[in-house]
Formats: sequence, structure tokens, C-alpha cells
Amino acid sequence: MSSNNDREMKSRLQQFKNEVASSMNVNLKQGYNGDITSREAGSIGGEMVKRMIAYAEQNMNSGMMK
Repeated sequence: MSSNNDREMKSRLQQFKNEVASSMNVNLKQGYNGDITSREAGSIGGEMVKRMIAYAEQNMNSGMMK
């Protein structure tokens, strides 16, 4: 059961990464993406973290309002 959950989470994280990359006009391919620059890769990761923090803050704040 854990294996299926792990695959689902990896799939969702990959979708999220693709969504962020697309919004930054960086084309990611399925599999290896060694042709993108370190700056592009770092920007994608940084934006992912920024969005995850914003999401967590929103959910924490809405939970405290109850």
C-alpha cells in the first residue's frame, strides 16, 4: 500500500514541477533534463518552495480561524 502512495506522491510532485517550469517558460522533458541551465533548475526549485510555503501558510491561517 505504501508503494502505491509513494508513486502517487512522486507523480504529483512531478506534475507540480512541470507546472512551475511551464509558468517560467522552461521546457522540461520526460526523464533527464541535463540541457537546462543550473539557473533554470534552481529557479524552478525555488519557485516550488515559495508556492509550497504560501500554500502551507494559507492552510495554517484558515485552520486557526475556525
